[in-house]
Amino acid sequence: MSALVNYGGDADFCPAAGALYSNPIDSSLFLSLAPHVDVYYPPRKRSRISAPFVFGGDWIKQEKRCSIDVLPDECLFEIFRRLPGAQERSTCACVSKRWLMLQSSIRRIEIYSSKPSILKEEPVSDEVEKSSKLDGPSPISKYEEIVSVNEEEESEGDGYLSRCLEGKKATDIRLAAMSVGTCSRGGLGKLQIRGNNSTRGVTNLGLSAIARGCPSLRVLSLWNVSSVSDEGLSEIANGCHMLEKLDLCRCPLISDKGILAIAKNCSSLTSLTIESCSKIGNESLQAIGRCCPNLKSISINDCPMVGDQGVAGLVSSASSVLTKIKLQALNITDLSLAVIGQYGKAVTDITLTGLQSVGERGFWVMGHAFGLQKLRSFTITSCSGVTDVGLEAVGKGCPDLRQLCLRRCPFLSDQGLKAFSQAAAALESLQLEECNRITQLGVLGSLSNCGDKLKVLTLVKCLGIRDTVSGLAQLSPCKSLRSLTISNCPGFGTAGLVMVGKLCPQLQHIDLAGLCGMTDAGFLALLDGCESGLVKVNLAGCINLTDVAVSTLARLHGATLQVLNLDGCRKVTDRSMAAIADNCFPLLDLDVSRCMVTDAGVASLANAMQLDLQILSLFGCSQVSDRSMPILQTLGRSLVGLNLQQCNQMSSGSVELLGEQLWWCDILF
Repeated sequence: MSALVNYGGDADFCPAAGALYSNPIDSSLFLSLAPHVDVYYPPRKRSRISAPFVFGGDWIKQEKRCSIDVLPDECLFEIFRRLPGAQERSTCACVSKRWLMLQSSIRRIEIYSSKPSILKEEPVSDEVEKSSKLDGPSPISKYEEIVSVNEEEESEGDGYLSRCLEGKKATDIRLAAMSVGTCSRGGLGKLQIRGNNSTRGVTNLGLSAIARGCPSLRVLSLWNVSSVSDEGLSEIANGCHMLEKLDLCRCPLISDKGILAIAKNCSSLTSLTIESCSKIGNESLQAIGRCCPNLKSISINDCPMVGDQGVAGLVSSASSVLTKIKLQALNITDLSLAVIGQYGKAVTDITLTGLQSVGERGFWVMGHAFGLQKLRSFTITSCSGVTDVGLEAVGKGCPDLRQLCLRRCPFLSDQGLKAFSQAAAALESLQLEECNRITQLGVLGSLSNCGDKLKVLTLVKCLGIRDTVSGLAQLSPCKSLRSLTISNCPGFGTAGLVMVGKLCPQLQHIDLAGLCGMTDAGFLALLDGCESGLVKVNLAGCINLTDVAVSTLARLHGATLQVLNLDGCRKVTDRSMAAIADNCFPLLDLDVSRCMVTDAGVASLANAMQLDLQILSLFGCSQVSDRSMPILQTLGRSLVGLNLQQCNQMSSGSVELLGEQLWWCDILF
């Protein structure tokens, strides 16, 4: 990890008149100078011993002198807070862990300054600049000019620095070093701690150091930090009143007490995420709703103590600004959904996942409360309460709904889907995944009902879809649809593709990955109905497609085609490659992994002078050999990505030579 403080120079740590410590060989007082430590000071070539040696008998004795380190913490605290500038404070922090922790215990408002002074420009190391993730325009230049050491007068750039600690790097010492090292730059604005060091991980002490030295902290994320409790979070609340986003995941020691402190002191909070925190319950959520008038986003996942009282209290109190709600695996009932439907006047995005205690009544009341007038995106996953009646009510009660995603809703049928599509006049995107009671009749009927609004339709693993022709003759076309995804729906075959081609003439993006039953006839019928040029086509895993389908695609839509994925199409050969080379001049991304492509097919691509491929994947093309190396070198003039993995006829030496010649291209082998 890069140094947070990097003040170099030839000045001594201490005057030559005396030793710094009473016992110079007490190594526990010194900070480790390993590369991963945040506070750094250039090592000496050899230690300097200022105390005289006394020779007596057979032993060499060193005379002990008084050291500043014998002073109590209170005296050192007063000394440190009177240091003239950031360089001096950082230098002292490098001396020992004790001095570092004392420095980190000083609040920025406690730093004493008799009068403003101008300090010499200090170069900022490259490591410091690389470790800083800037949320806005960077106020750090190659050289910093510190105009004033009066820390009470903060600049507009306070809190722009970002740090992320993961695993073993997450320690109290690092947090203390960050607090001291970033103090002169306005402190941290964003801190993420992911994982925990099993031996000396982050505790309340480290968070306290951040709270004192980084009052401009705006984003705090704690993931799987088992040793931080309410005490540490309360320190953040007391010291970082500008906190806007708080993300807690698997923090078992944090309870309502810590969240209550945040609610009381951090009125600027706009986003709260709580996941798998078993001690956080209703009381703290109600306080957040009352005390945080700017709260816009709330996400609660797998918190067993959170119930209807917490969710309802939060939503009803923050109804004027709350825009995003995400609830997952909670013990809430229909009451919570009714309150959301009544008070969610500003809500634009709702995600509900795994709410097993919510029934049909909850969704019906949510829709009929008519409070979700601004709702634009609704995602429902694994909620058995989603039925035809409830979904129709949602469609009627949410007039501005643009996106609907339904995953694993086992009781939803064609009737509910068609009723919803008729009611939701503004719907632009519909995604159905593992909704096995939905049939082809329901899908195509919904397409016809959506008229000129629906732009995206996605069907994934819907096993109830089977080819049928009954009841489809009177359907109206959906001329607005631009993107169609039918993935891993084994029952969707030729008849369905023929109807899609008739109903959706303006398609530009087609994803038919995993349709093993699709043949050339069905795909060609779909192509015949596409009046506008296709831009992206994904046919991965369509094992029954042949060169006839691919060549026709290249001839009819080659003038607009930019992305083509033929991964696993085992009947596609060099004939398709030649058709692509002759017709698909705008093509940027081509994937022919595990196809029957040989060196001759690669040569066809290289001979197409107007073709400017950027990404080419030949993964698993066992008939492509070293003879393609000069061809790939010619083709590589425009390539930025090339996948040659599992091309068994290629030697590693040839690929290495190709990599040297195409140094700008990322080659996988």
